[in-house]
Amino acid sequence: MSEHNVGAAPSSGWLSRRTAGMAEGFADVTGALERGVWPLLDLLIRLWLVQAFWLEGMYLAFNWEIALTLSRQAYPVPLLDPVTAAYLGVVVELLGAVLLALGLGTRFGAALLFGLSLASYVAYQPLMVTLFKAALLGWYVVAGPGPISLDRALGRGLAATAIPFTMTVKRLYEQSGRVVAPAYLLILRVWVAFEVLRTGLPEMVPGPTADIALAVKYVCPALLAVGLLTRLATLPLLALAISLQAGLMQPGIAGYATLILLLLLVRGPGGLSLDRLAGDWLRRRAPTVQQLSRAEVARLPKVVIVGAGFGGLAATRALRKSACDITLIDRRNYHLFQPLLYQVATAGLSPADIASPIRSMVREQNNVRTLLGRVTDVDTDRREVVMGDARVPYDYLILATGARHSYFGKDDWEPFAPGLKKIDDATDIRRRILLAFERAESATDSAERDALLTFVVVGGGPTGVELAGAIAELAKNGMEREFRNIDPAAAQVLLIQSAPRLLPPFPERLSAVTQRALETLGVDVRTGAKVENVDGKSVTVAGERIPARTVFWAAGVAASPAARWVGGEKTRSGQLKVAPDLSVPGLPRVFAIGDTAHAEARKGKPVPGLAPAAKQGGAYVARVIAARLEGRRPPKPFRYRHLGSLATIGRKAAVADFGPVRLSGAFAWWLWGLVHIFFLVGARNRISVALEWFWAYLTFRRSIRLITGDTT
Repeated sequence: MSEHNVGAAPSSGWLSRRTAGMAEGFADVTGALERGVWPLLDLLIRLWLVQAFWLEGMYLAFNWEIALTLSRQAYPVPLLDPVTAAYLGVVVELLGAVLLALGLGTRFGAALLFGLSLASYVAYQPLMVTLFKAALLGWYVVAGPGPISLDRALGRGLAATAIPFTMTVKRLYEQSGRVVAPAYLLILRVWVAFEVLRTGLPEMVPGPTADIALAVKYVCPALLAVGLLTRLATLPLLALAISLQAGLMQPGIAGYATLILLLLLVRGPGGLSLDRLAGDWLRRRAPTVQQLSRAEVARLPKVVIVGAGFGGLAATRALRKSACDITLIDRRNYHLFQPLLYQVATAGLSPADIASPIRSMVREQNNVRTLLGRVTDVDTDRREVVMGDARVPYDYLILATGARHSYFGKDDWEPFAPGLKKIDDATDIRRRILLAFERAESATDSAERDALLTFVVVGGGPTGVELAGAIAELAKNGMEREFRNIDPAAAQVLLIQSAPRLLPPFPERLSAVTQRALETLGVDVRTGAKVENVDGKSVTVAGERIPARTVFWAAGVAASPAARWVGGEKTRSGQLKVAPDLSVPGLPRVFAIGDTAHAEARKGKPVPGLAPAAKQGGAYVARVIAARLEGRRPPKPFRYRHLGSLATIGRKAAVADFGPVRLSGAFAWWLWGLVHIFFLVGARNRISVALEWFWAYLTFRRSIRLITGDTT
């Protein structure tokens, strides 16, 4: 297989690379504005417009005589009597405000308010603030609302219903967005430029900055009108609008002017602009990877990533701009947020709350294809990844295969003491926990009932601590008054730790805090105790046989077979030893990250098996590969930056270690929750988990208590 040394884009030459870089940078900025800023700005503009109409409508509704006076004298409506006109005006203001606020039938609601504003401007009093208000409403008439709206959430489903004309309306909306919206933006730009030229801008700014204001007054409107460097031209005007407040001559107009300028800054100039022509030229001159066809991408150097965990996804995303064809392989079709897996196991969350389909996560990345399958070997001579009978060629290979349970040579314990590494493990543990209570309810023998209500967790690391605390909380607070023959709160939870203390990576003070918090929950913590046998009916700990039907393993992990696949040197736990650039010694095109790798990149100490470490490793390897593809100098050796460690114990109890800053108690618990919600993938998962936790926190109820699988 040939060596590769390609540029940042499929075209070659310094100018092409520079042009491609400009195109990529421009696309990144505009994309960030569209995805990150526009949804919130759109909501802000709608609510800003709504508050004026809603307050006025409510005022007239409760002061009917004033409404009648206005309809008779101020702006009478032809062909309507004053009472009807007054009713119509109030209804239009209130109905339009509600529709606009919800983003439901937004174009219709905006059209009502747009017509009312123009009527007020023409027939009553030609205030500039009314014209600015109408300009914003006109945008919603032609373009509709942003992502945070019911129209966006329900539109696709409504269009496919049996309601008459919904598909026709949908097509009209789409046509309006493609054809009318660019023309409207052109009109809006020219109008704003004209209004800026009409102002006495230099006179408003005292001192030497008046010259700058004079330049802004003439240069920025000219650029705005033709749509050249539109976003840059908008920035000085936006700064002046904010600083001068009433700088556009009439009170109240500054707020609307600011929102219009923000609209142009975030949405851009539209299709009828020199910016669009320049952007099209750049894309034709040096197309980015995202613009290539699948056939063109397939001819690029091939990067194969095995594992779609934190590290694999980080590497995939970091290579989105690189001229390479990425194949992402995983045994499952979803990415799992493992730190919250114990919540699924203890009926706190649904599996869908902490997992996202891999394909949906990378669908916008044109240079990625996803394969569902199990890797069985790697042929390093032919540079191929083996998936049963299939082979996937690679130029660069990233192994991010994670870890599995380790029973320290006692693999016969696994059927009786399952571990927690995947969703199937979590649902199996949930089934075992809930079945234990159900069987205890029907047990006639007291000894058998006690054994069923004894839960043993082996391992005092973060997973064991969190699992033990969650089981204790479920037993004591989640099922009261639901059983008749047993009291779930009488269940015993034992946490067995062979080390002298819990959470060994944490400072001793936090370990002590953790043990006290668990004991407060009723967990029997036994440190310095070694498990000697597990047989399905009991656990033997330090010579003591403890009758227990439900045992869970959180004591150790072993790396995947990646070291065997590539014939690399490995540690006792099976981790593949890697070089300072995370490549496998002797195989410079093969990299290992996350739990798969043993990298001494934390001041000479091994990198911990944490999600942030895997993500940092994935991003670093992507930079190494990108540098090689582009013929650049490689980055410095990988150095892991430890951001801190968190572990939750139970309700209002957690510990956090950030080096010199060490926290425990309620504040650490809130911090733990916020951090985990933030790192979840997707807005839907974040909202779902936050609501589920909020409900469980207030009610002490866990709603995901479903027993799935075999109950015999």
